[in-house]
Amino acid sequence: MTGPGSESPTPREVPAYTTRVPAPRRTRYVVAVFVLNENGRLHSQLERMRPVSGAADVVVADGGSTDGSVEPDAIGRYEVRGVLVKTGPGRLGAQMRMAFDWALREGYEGVIAMDGNDKDDPAAIPDFVAALEDGADHVQGSRFIEGGQAIRTPLDRLLAVRLIHAPLISLAARFRYTDTTNGFRGYSRRFLEDTRVAPFRDVFSGYEFHYYLAVRAARLGFDVREIPVTRAYPASGKTPTRISPVRGRIAVLRSLWRACRGAYDPPPSTADPTVSAGALTGGERG
Repeated sequence: MTGPGSESPTPREVPAYTTRVPAPRRTRYVVAVFVLNENGRLHSQLERMRPVSGAADVVVADGGSTDGSVEPDAIGRYEVRGVLVKTGPGRLGAQMRMAFDWALREGYEGVIAMDGNDKDDPAAIPDFVAALEDGADHVQGSRFIEGGQAIRTPLDRLLAVRLIHAPLISLAARFRYTDTTNGFRGYSRRFLEDTRVAPFRDVFSGYEFHYYLAVRAARLGFDVREIPVTRAYPASGKTPTRISPVRGRIAVLRSLWRACRGAYDPPPSTADPTVSAGALTGGERG
């Protein structure tokens, strides 16, 4: 899977960011909570994370919030090791590269990615840690396998993931994923540092990063697993999302198709071209 020379000697393309990390590393794994003006939803989620705070450190990876939700006075009461604030360009993909870069530099053996909009049940965090400890490299949280729960999922989103998103990524990856729009995931250090993955590239600005990592992990033969999680949408009020109804969804479909076609794969000079995602048909998993 990986071997000598698998770690990239080239500089990482990571957006500029600032850190406020007053506490030392306590665990082998870190939960990166991705936020942008989540306000009360973030604080509610961090409160719910208290019971599992011993399983992994927690860092808030902020995209440049202006609502005051990540200021020291607002966040200091929670079990959070620190806050990273992206000051450079990019959206979620850039935030993720920021968090991964920081986590690897801090010596963590894996990163658990989690949205900060209070939809995901933090009770699954120890299960992600257990999977990574057991040797998993890409751990996908799923509402749709035994033990998982999809609560109040909007019908259009349910149909999109079940009929379009998951089937396309599964076909490209040669691995049956069931919940590919769920951002609750875990990644090992060896996966993130492999030059055939090369995740630290500026081409990853938005949601395409999630799609690429899911396809690439399976196609390269990394240990890919799904574990059950619970994702609950609010009973009332606006649905927490950054995807606009028309333009946003068109952009998601475009990125999805490009990821499935291998458009984001590293150039042959830095990766093994025989295991490129490539087209949606032909070939075997690497």
